[in-house]
Amino acid sequence: MELGAFSISLSVKDLKASKQFYEAIGFSVFAGKVERSYLIMKNGNALIGLFQGMFDKNILTFNPGWDENANQLDSFKDVREIQKKLKGKGVKLASETDESSSGPASISMFDPDGNQILIDQHV
Repeated sequence: MELGAFSISLSVKDLKASKQFYEAIGFSVFAGKVERSYLIMKNGNALIGLFQGMFDKNILTFNPGWDENANQLDSFKDVREIQKKLKGKGVKLASETDESSSGPASISMFDPDGNQILIDQHV
């Protein structure tokens, strides 16, 4: 099942300090703004989202419809298709999207260890 571009979304205490740390290990700002309390950092194909004050725990994030450069893909599995497949496999979702809708939507779930997984489609 293709889930889209992968990143980890980190809940950080000090966005500027986290930015400085990730820049020191080779990441650069790809998107976001400090004034909006988030940055997306990139190193090659690796993406790390830094979010201050937006959520309590780290989140594994997948973006159907995007590659790792946030370019829209010509072909991808819509989040509603992914939701249907997951439910068919007995995966319990923490949040769902309306299967009769279209366009941007998201679903979320937790793995057995309590790690949140967000499938967030922007297109």
